[in-house]
Amino acid sequence: MTAQVRANGSGNAGQNWDLDRIVADLRLSRSRAGQTCDSGACEMPSREALRTIVDGLFATLFPNQLGLPDLTDEGIDYFVGHTLDATLRALHRQVQRELQFTAQQSEGGKVQFDGRALEITRDFAARLPRVHAMLESDVEAAYQGDPAARSLQEVRLCYPGLTAMTHHRLAHELYLLGAPLLARVIAELAHSATGIDIHPGAEIGESFFMDHGTGVVVGETAIIGRRVRVYQAVTLGAKSFPVGRNGELVKGIPRHPIVEDDVVIYAGATILGRITIGRGSTIGGNVWLTRSVPAGSNVTQIQARSEVFDSGGGI
Repeated sequence: MTAQVRANGSGNAGQNWDLDRIVADLRLSRSRAGQTCDSGACEMPSREALRTIVDGLFATLFPNQLGLPDLTDEGIDYFVGHTLDATLRALHRQVQRELQFTAQQSEGGKVQFDGRALEITRDFAARLPRVHAMLESDVEAAYQGDPAARSLQEVRLCYPGLTAMTHHRLAHELYLLGAPLLARVIAELAHSATGIDIHPGAEIGESFFMDHGTGVVVGETAIIGRRVRVYQAVTLGAKSFPVGRNGELVKGIPRHPIVEDDVVIYAGATILGRITIGRGSTIGGNVWLTRSVPAGSNVTQIQARSEVFDSGGGI
């Protein structure tokens, strides 16, 4: 009986997978892709640990709806404090993993990373009250903007747009604080759960409402103002991707739209490039837009094609 057959747990010679060769080839492929570790174990952040951390943060932010079902006024603060302490301890460990994985350690570097990880986690915790206030403005915007919403509690508990925005506002703070990998994992957890894809680098103002939300895509350098409302399948994307002299894409340059305050973007609209949608504008359904529009514009498919708007401006 060969080693491969024994590893498979079967005496059937027809099930010889040739594991030794496949494992060796996979190791060679990982090495070529730069996935090997110079020394020690490769401890990347854990997706499952971050899922648990996000659940803890959700319960902390919305203890009555997403925490324990029988919390009393006297017990809420205890529950929030206990849950937040455990959650932040777990987050601190994941921040350590990201810093250790992505940075080249010098002698004594681990101590420096531990200190930086603690600083990031503390700063993140200090921002949670502001995150909660932003989310409450999103909840209010959804309640006021959707005639089907019966209560604020329903929005907090049921609306996928609010779920996605809670992930985003948490991820955005981690992104700003220097933990972009953790932020991206949290964003992808929201994407998997809701079908809404918001890069953690995107800046989104208060009172943001995604009605239905499925298929919404917001790129990394997008900037969205206050009291903006978008519907399903809206894309705020890049028009082009500049290539540097080395043949690789240029990273980090502004390439996504700026959407000013009080804009409404209806279902299926695609807005591409570093353009500006002026304050108070309305972008109709299925519009394809690659040029800026002035404040107060009302853009339909026909107007977008002819580059003429109700405001008298052009694109």
